[in-house]
Amino acid sequence: MTGYYPAWFRTGKMPGMNSLPALPACCTPLCADWPLPHALPGSMWLSTCFNPDHLAADDFARSAIDKPASIQRSVAKRQAEFLAGRLCARAALLQLDGTRATPGIGDDRSPVWPAHICGSITHSNGRAAALVAHKDQWQGLGIDLENLLSTERAQRLASEILTGPELQRMTAGPAADIALLVTLTFSVKESLFKALFPLVKKRFYFEHAEVLSWTPQGHVRLRLLTDLSPEWHHGRELDAQFCLFEEQLLSLVAIRAASAAD
Repeated sequence: MTGYYPAWFRTGKMPGMNSLPALPACCTPLCADWPLPHALPGSMWLSTCFNPDHLAADDFARSAIDKPASIQRSVAKRQAEFLAGRLCARAALLQLDGTRATPGIGDDRSPVWPAHICGSITHSNGRAAALVAHKDQWQGLGIDLENLLSTERAQRLASEILTGPELQRMTAGPAADIALLVTLTFSVKESLFKALFPLVKKRFYFEHAEVLSWTPQGHVRLRLLTDLSPEWHHGRELDAQFCLFEEQLLSLVAIRAASAAD
């Protein structure tokens, strides 16, 4: 993924707006490049790479990011990924429509967004990202970043992540696709949960959704295997997308608002 870094991303001085604090040394300049196959109209995406070894004790305070009690008790890696994700989310909100806010943590441990905002945060292996949009365009967003599994580990985990039909399709397909397929299935189901849970307020798990098909170009078709609400019921299908970069897989599930549906 190539990087485009406007000068204000490093300084925090956005055109026509009050400045944000400078980014801490543990984070690289925020990147606005859209990595996935299909753009998401009306959204704002930002990502950064972070290094826990460069996290300073006062980085949260200097960045004006609250450190929840659960994060205070955590190791440097968890603190760095939380800080990096919130920095992306705060800057994305400001860039989207001038909203000055940082999502907190809800009782269910998911991000708490401003009332008019739909968003998602992800982090994995030194990279963090946030995606935000207005609820009048998108009612559900879920992004998930995962390290690509090795073929050996994917084969060990397949029965925990894949449904029976998914396992059959994996077995019938090329052996070279196993690592990608299992990683993709895990990631896209995580994204599905992030997108749907704020709408249905009901937990569901890997066995409650199924990947029907996927293409090397980054398109995925999903189907629910449980009833979550009258709208999100068993058999409901929806699309997702994914991309690969630097041994990682990023997936996205985006649900249009009813008023913005085609």
